Amino acid sequence: MQSSRETVWSLVHDERAALAADLADLAPEQWAVPSLCGRWSVEEVVAHLTAAASLGPFRWIRSMAGARFDAELHNARRLAEHRGATPAETLARFRAVVPSTTAASGHTPAWLGEVVVHAGDLRRPLRLPHSPSVEAATEVARFFASRDFTVNSRTAIAGLRLEAVDGEFATGEGPLVRGTTVALVMAMSGRAAFCDDLEGPGVETLRGRA
Repeated sequence: MQSSRETVWSLVHDERAALAADLADLAPEQWAVPSLCGRWSVEEVVAHLTAAASLGPFRWIRSMAGARFDAELHNARRLAEHRGATPAETLARFRAVVPSTTAASGHTPAWLGEVVVHAGDLRRPLRLPHSPSVEAATEVARFFASRDFTVNSRTAIAGLRLEAVDGEFATGEGPLVRGTTVALVMAMSGRAAFCDDLEGPGVETLRGRA
């Protein structure tokens, strides 16, 4: 059953707050650690999350148009806008948007996915033990399984059966992929490193699509 928009926004706020708490005690050098998100460092991913929580539909369209609909250029410009002069300032800016309900579209589970996935991009290389709640991860998993939106998640799991071992999420038919809901979400979003946390005959197919 799909949760209400208010419930999903509450989960977004909870996951942002948990991530901000995890980052509070980082050493200066840890902010420069490469994340799992392309070429971005930990600090750059945090600035990107702040940008995502600061752009409504009009500003997003205007920014994309200004970048000639080059998503990488748009992201780079907005990241630079929301990155602070120091990591402490970058974190303070992220903390300020924890309660935000601003988003580029009304696809609220996608913006929950934004923080869940990018939190994983940071926590794995930083070896931070916290994981998103199963409730939050399940909302994202259902959304990712239903469509390709910001990531090609539905395409990635075509012809596979996914089953969570810690929650109710299950979808698809075909070779089985089993694991925690968070690990399934991260693998669906193209993070091959999380395939190491999964089991089943379909894992290598999913890994190859990441």
